[in-house]
Amino acid sequence: MSNPVLVVGAGPVGLTMAAELARYRVPVRLIDRMPARTDQSRALAVWSRTLELLGVAGCADAFVAAGLHAKAVGIHAGGKILARVTFDGIASPFNYLLMIPQSETERLLEDHFRSLGGQVERGTELTGFVDGGHSVSCTLKHAGGESETVEAAWLIGCDGAHSTVRRMLGLQFEGDTLPTGFIVADVHVTGLTMPPDELAIFWHPEGAVMFFPVMPGRYRIIADIGSAALHVPDLKEVQAIVDRRGPGGVILSDPVWLSDFGVNERTVRDYRAGRVFLAGDAAHVHSPAGGQGMNMGMQDAFNLAWKLALVIRQEACPALLDSYGIERRAVARQILAQSGRMTRIVLLASPLAQRLRGFVVRDLFKIPEVRRAVANRLSGIMIAYPDSPLNMGCATGLRGAWPGQRFDADFTIGAGRLPRFTLVATDDAEAQAMIARHSALLEPEIRQPLDGKGIWLVRPDGYVAATARSGNWPVIEKALMRIAV
Repeated sequence: MSNPVLVVGAGPVGLTMAAELARYRVPVRLIDRMPARTDQSRALAVWSRTLELLGVAGCADAFVAAGLHAKAVGIHAGGKILARVTFDGIASPFNYLLMIPQSETERLLEDHFRSLGGQVERGTELTGFVDGGHSVSCTLKHAGGESETVEAAWLIGCDGAHSTVRRMLGLQFEGDTLPTGFIVADVHVTGLTMPPDELAIFWHPEGAVMFFPVMPGRYRIIADIGSAALHVPDLKEVQAIVDRRGPGGVILSDPVWLSDFGVNERTVRDYRAGRVFLAGDAAHVHSPAGGQGMNMGMQDAFNLAWKLALVIRQEACPALLDSYGIERRAVARQILAQSGRMTRIVLLASPLAQRLRGFVVRDLFKIPEVRRAVANRLSGIMIAYPDSPLNMGCATGLRGAWPGQRFDADFTIGAGRLPRFTLVATDDAEAQAMIARHSALLEPEIRQPLDGKGIWLVRPDGYVAATARSGNWPVIEKALMRIAV
């Protein structure tokens, strides 16, 4: 374990990756070519599943205290509300959307990384690397111009949509760019009559304008600008759009951040090449609809870190790492399709299509089950790995999660400084024998199941690896032997 893992990019994804590796006592270096972390709000949304994983990592409390707890989202058109989805029914202890500027997210993650003994090396750029099979020889350029060669055990590119690591690997970023541009403004707002902890989307014949609360009196405003050239708007332009498309009587002032963006829907086919991995926007980008982007990247990090730690600690076979790309690529495809559909619904231009959209949304969202399903899906708690190569067994006839699904428990799974699976079963001699045989992989404490007729093997990231009926220990044994060295 002498050679460190080198993580490139100290945004939310790289910070999460480095902190998780440090939590597992894996030597790690985190570099970023920028001299300081961002001071812009950028990504705002932290959803329930990400907060759950931050809780396991030991830093969710700081996020919860620092952010605004959004309770609902409303869709408005023609002076009426078409639909309102509340988040209090999300099946998670974090049954809200946490709105927090990316600058704060990075500050909190960096504080957490430092508490684990880590330090961000800023002004340090990766200029080249060679994968030698047993290590990766990386060339770094420091702020003063001096070069350094680092022998890294593994290299992880968390360096964003314009990833240097991806470019050096020669991987294609396949996909499309939408023809419609958007403007974004973080501004102070008065005259908005909706609750201050609620998101609002206003549909208008010429386009949409969306309000996302950042903190009391301050909102993120996003509006589409059609085929017009991308440009950074001024406050006057944003105010004019809000006047035309919004609810009326809204006054904007004191802009904190004004910008523009286009929507790319792209992904790589492979998240790994030898001893080099990609995570976050380096591997996938999509529409910001649904606020999934940063959450997706941070969950990439939570997925990979425990697997890499087990392999580096020589407690799991290297083949475990193959599951990272299989699992996360499937999730990225789902989120890309989901966010793309939401974006295209918002951008409908035909008057007939807009009227039909209004009728469908109004009638569909009258159904409580639909509203609840939408909230749970947005929250991330429905993310699952049904096709993971780690899955084994089934939960037919049992009350509990299936292999690949998130294990919903009233006890914490995966906390602490060692990456360990949790055995959820009746505490008997066979269960104790399983713990003894696989002490390098299993937590020593056996957890009691909700359904005593079943056994669940739960991964360090809280997803089920194997399920069996009580007494059918060969299923659990086989699942562990597949992972063990």
